[in-house]
Amino acid sequence: MTCSAALASALILTLTGPTPVDAPPAAVVTGAATLDAALADEPLFRDIVTRAGVLKARVEAWTADGTGLDPAFPASDAFRALKSEAEALAALDLQAHHWLAQRDADGDLKCILRGIAEDMPVRLAAIETTEGPARAEALAELAHLLDDNVAVILAPPPPAA
Repeated sequence: MTCSAALASALILTLTGPTPVDAPPAAVVTGAATLDAALADEPLFRDIVTRAGVLKARVEAWTADGTGLDPAFPASDAFRALKSEAEALAALDLQAHHWLAQRDADGDLKCILRGIAEDMPVRLAAIETTEGPARAEALAELAHLLDDNVAVILAPPPPAA
């Protein structure tokens, strides 16, 4: 499966609802062996989940109170801070993609993480360049992407084939 198809599949699967925070983490399969440590227990993946959750809450708050719809919002210190933190998160997603690739991890997660890393700057640019309903949509899409960032790491492993 291509990375684009894997990302699309993961995004569709997350539409069924949020993954509980205490959901069991996915295992990574490397050839015939499974990595011993659960991904969510790896510091890199734990950091991604934490950062994505914090950023998602911030974006949702700005959506709920209307802050994100202010025409001056993209120039605000608050948005610049979010943008910097989201760019750092995208870099961590790409680092996690490489971490999985170095371990010959089978499965879609490495492609999904790369897709999220590539999509994050696109969502941020949409917030910067739109207004009104288009900005509201861009904020919602960023919140959804951040939610996906958490869900794909904490998702239970797929059933054995």
